[in-house]
Amino acid sequence: MSDTNLTTPTAGMTAATTPLTPVPPAAAATADPAPLGLAAFAMTTMALSVVNAGILNAALAPVVLGLALFYGGGTQLLAGMWEFRRGNTFGAVAFSSFGAFWLSYWFLATFSLRGVPIGQIHSAVGIYLLGWTIFTAYMTMGALRVSGAVTAVFALLTLTFLFLTIGAFGSTVPLTSSWTKIGGWLGLATAAAAWYASFAGVTNSTWKRTVLPTWPMAATGRS
Repeated sequence: MSDTNLTTPTAGMTAATTPLTPVPPAAAATADPAPLGLAAFAMTTMALSVVNAGILNAALAPVVLGLALFYGGGTQLLAGMWEFRRGNTFGAVAFSSFGAFWLSYWFLATFSLRGVPIGQIHSAVGIYLLGWTIFTAYMTMGALRVSGAVTAVFALLTLTFLFLTIGAFGSTVPLTSSWTKIGGWLGLATAAAAWYASFAGVTNSTWKRTVLPTWPMAATGRS
C-alpha cells in the first residue's frame, strides 16, 4: 500500500479550507471550592482556639503549625484561586486572604518572632491581629449579601480577632489574658459556624437539593 492511499483528518485540506479560528473546547465544570475552604479554616481555627481558650496547655500550641501551613494555609489559598476561576470576588478575596493569614501565622510563629525583643512580642502580635480585625470587619459587610451562614462566620471571626487583639496589647503574656481566653471561645464558635457552612455546602451539593439551610441573601432576594 502506497502512502498516497493513506487518509488523515486533514488530507486534501488547503489553506483556503482550513478553519482560521479553532473551536474552543467545552468549558469544564468547576466544583464549588467554598466547602473545602471553610473546612480548612474551621479545623485550623479550632486547633488554635482550644489553646487560646485555655482548654489545652499552651505547650501544645505547635501542633497548630502543621495545620496552618498545609490545610488552613495551602488549601484555603487554592480555594481562593478556584473562586477567582468561578468569578466569585468575595470568595476569592476571603479564601486567598485567610489562606495567607495561616501561612503568615506559621512563618510568624516559626521565624519572625525570634527577632523581636521578648518584651515587645505582645505588641508585635497585637498589631498583626489588629490588621486582621480590620480586614475581617469590612469583609463582614460583603458577607451580608452572601448567606446567613457565611455572615455568622465573619461576624464571629471579627469578634474573635477583636478580643485576641485586646488580649495581645493588654498583656505581656497574651495566653494568660482573660480577653484572649474569651477570644478562644469565640474562635471555637467561629469554627463551628464554618464547619456548618462547609457541611451544608457538601451535603446540599451531593444531594442536589437543600438539606441544610444556609439562608442565602443574594441581591435578588432571600430564599
